[in-house]
Amino acid sequence: MYKMSGVVRFFRRNAVGYLFLTPWFLGFFILTVYPMAYSLWLGFTNYDFTQPDSTQWIGIGNYMKMFGPLFGLSSFTTSIGEAMRADPYYMKSLSVTFTYVFVSVPLKLIFALAVAMLMNQKLKGVPFYRAVYYIPTLLGGSVAIAVLWRKLFEKSGLVNSLLEAVGFSDLPGWITNPRYALWTLVLLTVWQFGSSMIIFLAGLKQIPQDYYEAASVDGAGKGRQFFTITIPLLSPVILFTLVLQIITTFQAFTQAYIIGGGSGGVLNSTLFYTLHLYIQGWTYYEMGYASAMAWVLLVIIGVFTALVFRTSDLWVSYGTGE
Repeated sequence: MYKMSGVVRFFRRNAVGYLFLTPWFLGFFILTVYPMAYSLWLGFTNYDFTQPDSTQWIGIGNYMKMFGPLFGLSSFTTSIGEAMRADPYYMKSLSVTFTYVFVSVPLKLIFALAVAMLMNQKLKGVPFYRAVYYIPTLLGGSVAIAVLWRKLFEKSGLVNSLLEAVGFSDLPGWITNPRYALWTLVLLTVWQFGSSMIIFLAGLKQIPQDYYEAASVDGAGKGRQFFTITIPLLSPVILFTLVLQIITTFQAFTQAYIIGGGSGGVLNSTLFYTLHLYIQGWTYYEMGYASAMAWVLLVIIGVFTALVFRTSDLWVSYGTGE
């Protein structure tokens, strides 16, 4: 009885606060929790939103469709006796996405850190250049920029025109050539380094200049100062930016959809995971399979994020002396 009265008193004291939080709670449960729970359930069904009455529970059928090729399965039968064909393009989408993430994220962070260090110098016009370098981040995820990028790198685009002007010939269509298409998307991602640059610049400004002055007195050069002072003291910021970029890059969609023509490009060279998910859900109407793919992507992002945090003890320094 005492515990119940304590709970009642707690809610009475905080009633006004919870009243103001009610819109947030409604939005959280209606727009976040319910859709996630519903998509989790759909992942175990053969849901087709054009024929919702035919929805059936198929267990792990959608996941078998994804990973069947790993076990040499081209087709299989679900728990309800429905014959399903394994997805021959799922592993290709994973391969393309992993390549894109593992190449673009390090390059983007390296480039952003290099520019941030330049912006951290006492130079004229730094605020102007900082704003200019940040603009691609504001525009980079838009459809307009993706269309522009496609025009730049097509066979008759500006890039080939400039290269031909300096003596190159027999240049390919970078977007339509499966050997180079993915790398144009990597280049677009690296070009959007502005947000990472701003974060790195904020971290660099928090490093006391006394450390560099003391290191200079001891005879340490710029390179040694960078690896023994800048990187260790900036490592928490690097960790934050790395996690942020991993999550964002795994979810890349607009660039691949527009530049690849909405179909994954030539020979599926730009078939990102999210694009393949979109095609399955909105082109073939296999929303159950698309929901299962979304949950696998969530697990993949979670695993990589956990690995980064797990290994952070080996390279992140918080200045505690440990």
